[in-house]
Amino acid sequence: MSHAIMQLSRSVTLQHVAPHVAWVTMDRPEARNAVDSEIAEGLEQAVALTEAHPDVWCTVLTGAGEQAFCAGADLKIIAAGEVARLSTQRGGFAGFVRQPRRKPWIAAVNGFALAGGTEIALACDMIVAADHATFGLPEVQRGLVAAGGGLYRLTRAIPHALAIELILTGAHLPALHAKEIGLVNHVVPMAELHAHALALAQRICANAPIAVRESLAVARAAFDHDEQTLQHLSADAMAIVVNSNDYKEGPRAFLEKRAPRWSGT
Repeated sequence: MSHAIMQLSRSVTLQHVAPHVAWVTMDRPEARNAVDSEIAEGLEQAVALTEAHPDVWCTVLTGAGEQAFCAGADLKIIAAGEVARLSTQRGGFAGFVRQPRRKPWIAAVNGFALAGGTEIALACDMIVAADHATFGLPEVQRGLVAAGGGLYRLTRAIPHALAIELILTGAHLPALHAKEIGLVNHVVPMAELHAHALALAQRICANAPIAVRESLAVARAAFDHDEQTLQHLSADAMAIVVNSNDYKEGPRAFLEKRAPRWSGT
């Protein structure tokens, strides 16, 4: 994957911005990056490409401009009765929220992340937000429900009673408050957002990629299984890691007092 910008659809771009880091942008700033068929198709393709490329170990997802990460579903499409255009068969809403991913994704939230925008951010593994960013699930204010994972992912991410309040009132959640309650990992000035998200991705990519992927898989499963099942999943993850070249490289690099040279094999 080259450093050139790849146009995956009319509204989604992908670029390899640093060693092992891909950068995906939802690019409909005139519509606050609201989800339409072009974004859904583009994000589905972005996941497929980053998953398949052995040199991509982590991906950052953001929106074009400084006004909005994603304002949710394009309400013009919903009003026209064409809601199917907002999803793909494999990825679900926005081509993203249900699509299987083994590698970590970081949401770099550069403004409003409302309704489906919050759902896309919640479907990522970590969130870095600009200090003017805002989250929320206001679907009930439009006679809708947050069917793209927001109803259960928000309830898992923050205190239950607060999640219920936000879901039933449609209230907005400012970035700083979102960080205080654990929804957001980092809040930074807008001018520092991209650099901060990239630095986080690079810190992840300094580690063995197979170990990162296997650790992430077990951590993602933590809400869905009992202790015994999670112990088995952890043992399976360790078995995969033990059979990798990187399992030998890590201790060797430590003993030789040098940075490890991960191969991802």
